[in-house]
Amino acid sequence: MEKMPYQPAMDTSPASPSPAQTPQEITNWRNGLPTLGGTLTTLRELRMSDAPALLVSMSSEDVTRFISPPPSTVEGFERFIAWTFRERIAGHYMSFAIVPHGSDVVIGLIQLRSLDPDLRTLEWGFALAVEYWGTGIFVESAELAVDFAFEVIGAHRLEARAAVKNGRGNGALRKMGAVQEGLLRRSLLRNGEYLDQALWTILREEWVEAKAVWGPSVIH
Repeated sequence: MEKMPYQPAMDTSPASPSPAQTPQEITNWRNGLPTLGGTLTTLRELRMSDAPALLVSMSSEDVTRFISPPPSTVEGFERFIAWTFRERIAGHYMSFAIVPHGSDVVIGLIQLRSLDPDLRTLEWGFALAVEYWGTGIFVESAELAVDFAFEVIGAHRLEARAAVKNGRGNGALRKMGAVQEGLLRRSLLRNGEYLDQALWTILREEWVEAKAVWGPSVIH
């Protein structure tokens, strides 16, 4: 999700805390995102207290080079987090914090955005602090998010866009089993330059078939 739906300059709503979640077992993700656990990492709902850590993890030029500019202050990330709550309640958007085991500090985001009213097609994207690249945390986090999209939300198709120049991002999507469907010419404006993007997709039936062959982890 290199072109973020959230635009800091357009968001003037004050930051507000996350709505309280009364039942421990959340059956409707619009009421609050569930916690998804793996062996290396946990995906959970963002919290207002995550804003400082997000600013640190998202401030590197290596992380932001091919995505829309993130907020540049703690207050900006607080407004972003409040926006994710509103969009999740509306059923438009979900943003999971990536947290490594043994810590409660956020090191990145996995995001899902609806592309049609019935949530059958979702766009997904990710950002991870540079010091965690190559550790396996992205791989596991991405698998958890894809399972959530297909099995919990009930999506049929996932789409991702990655700048052609973003070799690491395109390689990660290919490793996930995504298929490149096309080229979106000059579709991302970054630092005054229009960049071409590759369009990648994963279909639910392909994901289920791959898991049946490769077991719990479909990434190989």
